[in-house]
Amino acid sequence: MTPVSNAPRQLLRRLHGIMAGAGKAEQRLTEVVRLVASNMIAEVCSVYFMRGGEILELFATEGLNATAVHKTRLRIGEGLVGHIAMTGLPLSLSNAQKHPKYVYRAETGEEIYHSLMGVPIMRSGKVVGVLVVQNKTQRQYMQEEKESLQTVAMVLAELVASGDLFDPLEQQEATLERAATSRFEGVIFAEGLAEGVAVFHEPTIEVVKHLTDNMPLEKKRLGTALEDLQNQIEEMMSAEDVRHQGEHKEILDVYMLFAKDKGWQSKIEDIIDTGLTAEAAVEQVQLNNRMRMEKMTDPYLRERLSDLDDLANRLNRHLMGRIGSAASDNLPDKVILVANNMGPADLLDYDREKLCGVILQNGAPTAHVSIVARALGIPMVGQMGDAVKTVAQGERVIVNGVEGIVYFSPPPEILQSYQENIKSRDVLLAEYEALRDQPSVTLDGVEVELLLNAGLSMDMEALQRSGASGVGLFRTEFQFMVSDSLPRVGPQSDFYRDILNAADGKPVVFRTLDIGGDKPVSFLKREDEANPALGWRAIRIAFDRPALLRYQVRALLNAAAGRELSIMFPMISDVSEFKMARNILQKEIDRQKKRKSPLPKKILVGTMLEVPALIWQLDNLLPLLDFISIGSNDLMQFFFACDRENPKLAGRYDPICPPALLMLKSIVDKCEEYNVPITLCGEIGGKPVTALALLAIGFRRLSIAPASVGPVKMMIRSLDLAGVEAYMGGLLSRPDHSLRDLLTAFAKDHGIKV
Repeated sequence: MTPVSNAPRQLLRRLHGIMAGAGKAEQRLTEVVRLVASNMIAEVCSVYFMRGGEILELFATEGLNATAVHKTRLRIGEGLVGHIAMTGLPLSLSNAQKHPKYVYRAETGEEIYHSLMGVPIMRSGKVVGVLVVQNKTQRQYMQEEKESLQTVAMVLAELVASGDLFDPLEQQEATLERAATSRFEGVIFAEGLAEGVAVFHEPTIEVVKHLTDNMPLEKKRLGTALEDLQNQIEEMMSAEDVRHQGEHKEILDVYMLFAKDKGWQSKIEDIIDTGLTAEAAVEQVQLNNRMRMEKMTDPYLRERLSDLDDLANRLNRHLMGRIGSAASDNLPDKVILVANNMGPADLLDYDREKLCGVILQNGAPTAHVSIVARALGIPMVGQMGDAVKTVAQGERVIVNGVEGIVYFSPPPEILQSYQENIKSRDVLLAEYEALRDQPSVTLDGVEVELLLNAGLSMDMEALQRSGASGVGLFRTEFQFMVSDSLPRVGPQSDFYRDILNAADGKPVVFRTLDIGGDKPVSFLKREDEANPALGWRAIRIAFDRPALLRYQVRALLNAAAGRELSIMFPMISDVSEFKMARNILQKEIDRQKKRKSPLPKKILVGTMLEVPALIWQLDNLLPLLDFISIGSNDLMQFFFACDRENPKLAGRYDPICPPALLMLKSIVDKCEEYNVPITLCGEIGGKPVTALALLAIGFRRLSIAPASVGPVKMMIRSLDLAGVEAYMGGLLSRPDHSLRDLLTAFAKDHGIKV
């Protein structure tokens, strides 16, 4: 038997009456579970609340043994109820007893019930309880029932806030216990060191009124708040420091599309029609979005969840008249921003002179806010989990964006040590700054060209600041990743022209689209792949969707009219693929000539060497191209058969080992034989000791991150290269797992600054 279609509305109306009625909290709670069981045609409805921070206690039930109330207790993660509390996600099972997390408690008498659906009860972003329904039959619960149960859970959270059931301070006990530990580990989103005081990004938005009888008024409030939200985004887009930054503007364009989406507004209005306030309806829609998107395997779409969370929170702040985040407050001089998650637009709200670092409870290294933080040089550590909940406003915080560590109220000795490290780092940065205009030449007169890896227009500011001689790798995919549709040729041309203008005559090597794999785009449908790094990506997509590459090449030719254009193709696996890519380029050149459109004065064509198979084709490949660039990140990943995103394999394989260095040396030697310029792009060129190894096997051109130019140049200028080459010659035949320690010791003994 299934519920009737209008049961959810009846449930809300009757729930409204119970919550507004007289009687003690436990009495009202008992009435609620009876109502839910009856309305949803369930034999059981039970509610558990958190006691002491880590224990879930049965507070009320309809269907289980009444003697189990206040007797049945489960730890976080124990049983299905504990699993729901641990994950913070709903669970729906037609045969709950077959689930590996199922735990039988004899006092409840629940052995006769098979199907189960449960949802977390949330307050201020934390799980404070679990609401469950059960049936004897193996029943499939409908989405409408799940949403109704979530709505009831939202209302039950009010009982926790009221303090009528128990002292809500009980739930802070475990948090206070965790707070005794000052050191927490997270994930590095943006590198750097920072120290300051904790400032919460936004006031806690807690919906305190869930039910309404005046649906037209709530819809009117929603319409006004949406209009205010759109105006707020337009103000951000018109800000001086955003109008000239291509990616910032495109990110906010996506925000505006979400904010104006009629489907989003319609879903909220539909939930208002069931009897919820506008704020509660926004919260319910976002909860539904979160459940749906967290199940997605597409990392890009899952990361857009933070953008939607940000918009939903902004909309509710407008509804509640609490518009400003901490960005509008009178901030202290050194701010460490603390947030559950945030969008890039939020980060741009803050005073760059005062914002020193950011810690996030959730987030992802590839999310928009992380990309912007790296571009702005703001240390950011994310995925901190519940540790974020232990920090207090104004508390002293250290962010170590080099090791992924955060300290709350650090002991005096640790604070002093970090303050000294930060000062030393500032002194070192000043030394790097002093080297900006100095040549990158070894003590024995060997010149090494240092180039930048870039992908954002804001990265180009670092070209002049770092003293790099050009851009050895400009990743073009970010412009596509933030767009809902394929960018047209005109906007692409404008963007590439801005990059060339910012380079001010220094060379820029544009890599064509390397999308797919871990860099999906929303306008290109793709299937799940077991090994996306080895799958449909980069040039492989371009060959199957040639319009993508043709439009991009056309845009590059237009942008570089009258100037030199260097273009290279990613993920080339054999010579025939390079010929195919070059033919596409030639067709666009011929098209420009036919239309009498201006062309670059010189066009240089190269390839990335990322696929090991290409190494054995260099005799056939090198005569066809003008330059070659080694994509060391992917090449080493494929060489070692080691997923570089897998934390269990971090540090397992070292590129400074004889087999890897011998492979790289063979490529350098072959390029020298054919007189083809070679550049190494990637992380291994950005650390002084690994760069030292690369120079010792013959590399003379490195393309690295802006922050790496200073340290690598300092190493180069302290180096007698001939001595290192002689030393390295005796190491390449060794069977060692790594030569790192030997090279580091050699550098120390010979005054090389690594």
